[in-house]
Amino acid sequence: MTLTARDEFRLAGVHPDLVRLVRRARDEGDFIITEGVRSEKRQRQLMIAGASQTMNSRHLTGHAVDIAALIDGEVRWDWPLYTRLSAAFKRASMVENVPIVWGGDWPTFRDGPHYELSREVYP
Repeated sequence: MTLTARDEFRLAGVHPDLVRLVRRARDEGDFIITEGVRSEKRQRQLMIAGASQTMNSRHLTGHAVDIAALIDGEVRWDWPLYTRLSAAFKRASMVENVPIVWGGDWPTFRDGPHYELSREVYP
């Protein structure tokens, strides 16, 4: 499967290694990109709304993306869908040799739609 023009637009400014990984994961799962690079203003809005807990977001530097699962062309937020998509992203991470962190693996504030490049390799 290929990314849509809207997805490509939302990947503008995202680190090329993460874009490559997203494209590979898309071959295995149906999703859209909801956000790539964020402005500080947008990040602040998300913090105020409780949708983020940091102003040190990897979105600010182009090192993170958020996705939304698609089922029959409709966005879905069911947690099991994000667990399955994480498997596709983790396989893509291994194939592309691009270490990532999945927000769904965080012990608190679990964020199933969120993927970011590992800070250890991509400071």
